[in-house]
Amino acid sequence: MLYKRMPIEIEAPEGFGYENIDCNLSESSFTDQRLSDLGININDLVLLYGDHKGKPELRELLANEIGLSSEDVLITSGAAMALFIVATSLLNKGDHLVVAKSNYATNLETPRAIGADISFLELKFENSFDLDIEELKQKITPQTKLVSLTYPHNPTGVMIDENKLRAIIAIVEKNNTYLLLDETYREMSFVEKLPVAATLSDRVISISSMSKSYGLPGIRIGWMFSKNKRLMETFLAAKEQICITNSVIDEEIAFHYLKRKEELFAPNMQTIVKNFSILKQFMEQQNVLEWVEPKGGCVCFPRIKKEINVDTDKFHDILLNKYKTYIGRGHWFEEDARYMRIGYSWDKTEKLEKGLRNILKAIEESKIP
Repeated sequence: MLYKRMPIEIEAPEGFGYENIDCNLSESSFTDQRLSDLGININDLVLLYGDHKGKPELRELLANEIGLSSEDVLITSGAAMALFIVATSLLNKGDHLVVAKSNYATNLETPRAIGADISFLELKFENSFDLDIEELKQKITPQTKLVSLTYPHNPTGVMIDENKLRAIIAIVEKNNTYLLLDETYREMSFVEKLPVAATLSDRVISISSMSKSYGLPGIRIGWMFSKNKRLMETFLAAKEQICITNSVIDEEIAFHYLKRKEELFAPNMQTIVKNFSILKQFMEQQNVLEWVEPKGGCVCFPRIKKEINVDTDKFHDILLNKYKTYIGRGHWFEEDARYMRIGYSWDKTEKLEKGLRNILKAIEESKIP
């Protein structure tokens, strides 16, 4: 595999230095939580090698919520590992993949590193970033090994409904391929949540994590669901060769959090909804940005209107270096510099409001006469 660092990681705020940022609107997750605020005590935990599939009680908890067996669950070191395992297990050099674009960078770069043959489903602003079923049918060939999608979508926050999800799965089944659905933002839906896709077919792998909705990226816990026993055995073999087991500390924290998920997640969702309302009002009251309104997640992907004559390099420089406001740049998602991903639930609400104002100031100051 030919590894190449991704712009989203090269330019990540932790590398730039959080101390150099006043308003951080680049993050794609809820505010990072403190262990002390969760009421979790793990002082008596034995630091052993854990179950290779993941803590049995954690797998049982996740499976019971959606009507699967614990054998249909594999705990991984974050969703990133799960995505890597799926790509490297199902794709070899020259194998065909259909993937939505824009997308989280790993869903593009790992197949590229493998040398896979990639066809993109272009999610276009002009079409409200909607997935075209007919285009999907046309892109799948007899050589297609995998279809890779994300809903709620990162970076746009758009959603599909259950009917479209089932139509996608029917196409995948008909073509004897597999669907990878990254469901990391599922808990943050503003509309009715989709069923976990892996419950609908053994041709589907669903992936999620503790990082985005719950604000626990530091414990590096994710998981994959699949009813396909052969696939799960392969995925387990891949995990064992990468890390053998997860950190039992991380798994224990995840288990205790999810046992109290309704209690602990409710304040998160209240904040997300409040901040989204502020963001939506901001978008309605200004006239230089345009967007497709999100239906879930805690990110959106607006762009500077085409009729605004602006020096985009100057805009990003002013925004970061003068106003100390960090956003996700369009090229993180292989889009042009007029696009920006705004995360609206990581920093404090007042910082969100200030950062949004700073974006308008930076655009005004970088206009070309």
